[in-house]
Amino acid sequence: MISKRGFLFAIVAALGLMLGLGGVAMADTIKIGLAAPFTGDAAAYGDNIKAGVMLKLEEINGAGGINGKKVEIVDGDDLCAPKEAGTVGSKFASDKSIVAVIGHVCSSATLAALPIYRKAGLVSISATSTNPTIGKVGKGWFFRNCYLDTYQGEFLAAYVSKILGLKKVAVFYENNDYGIGLKDAFAAAAKKEGLEVVGAEGYMKGTTDFKPQITKLKSGSPDGIFISGYYQEAGLIAGQSRQAGFEGALFGADGLDNEDFIKVGGKAANGAYCTVPFLAATAPESAKKIIDKFKEVAGRDMDWMSANAYDCLGILAEVIAKVGPDRQKIRDGLAAYNSPEKAYNGLTGATFFDENGDCAKAAAVKTVKDGKFVPAKQMK
Repeated sequence: MISKRGFLFAIVAALGLMLGLGGVAMADTIKIGLAAPFTGDAAAYGDNIKAGVMLKLEEINGAGGINGKKVEIVDGDDLCAPKEAGTVGSKFASDKSIVAVIGHVCSSATLAALPIYRKAGLVSISATSTNPTIGKVGKGWFFRNCYLDTYQGEFLAAYVSKILGLKKVAVFYENNDYGIGLKDAFAAAAKKEGLEVVGAEGYMKGTTDFKPQITKLKSGSPDGIFISGYYQEAGLIAGQSRQAGFEGALFGADGLDNEDFIKVGGKAANGAYCTVPFLAATAPESAKKIIDKFKEVAGRDMDWMSANAYDCLGILAEVIAKVGPDRQKIRDGLAAYNSPEKAYNGLTGATFFDENGDCAKAAAVKTVKDGKFVPAKQMK
């Protein structure tokens, strides 16, 4: 015979178990972490990511949620920095109610958080982290719906050679996983394209004076400068390069695609080029309704980060609808999108993953004209 006290204890213990490890399935909401820089120098990236996610969230919850449960987004501000990313990763990993993570944005932040997610069995999907090594570090617990810097670097080298007609280029690169990986990929591809890299100068995040490096790079007489970094410093490099009398082409990768690049660079940003995996202006007709809705809500054109983030939540919602809010099953569900026939068809096209969670997406090119990003001549 069990005592009354023992019986009550058993009920409490059972309820505790249901609300603990098994609490995800019993909860009224499905929680998904969103790791991005919401404050600090890179906060504009966080704004882009959040805008895309929230548009998709409104759509999902407006239609009744996932299998009758509303989705809740839990923010984690990583400042685009490894240390803070580790803190955010630990917070998300220890919260058993969080079933998946969208993020991180910056490659260095993603690399810092991944070991934590792997150990906890928490899957993450990034809209933006392009460093080639991340997929292998993730060991099956990381996915992304953006291209890799190996591809982006090769594409850029071919574009500036074939479309812009450059012969000699100099390189500015930020000393982080994104800047170095992209710089190395570009340099390797430049040789194949017959481009001469006449100099390369590194810089740390937060640098504001680039005049000494510009003077040094100008001595090599480049007809273009490749900025392998993020929009904040890129805007300053553009402005100071023009002030120093450099009249050649300025170009970069997806890290430059933010309106704040134009704000920081001013008139010097005009004529600059950058690669992106999505162009709202050239998106198919099927995407027009979503793009128009985004502009109505955000007051600006949809950028590639917002579009990819929109699809990140979309693919998670589709997987959870199939397998339920279980961390392991969500990971397995994402891995099942492993071929064009099994792809998730979203705003940014077909998304499917290889064994490292990487995906193939084509690149497009934007340029700045009269203070606004517009489509540039595309490479076929």
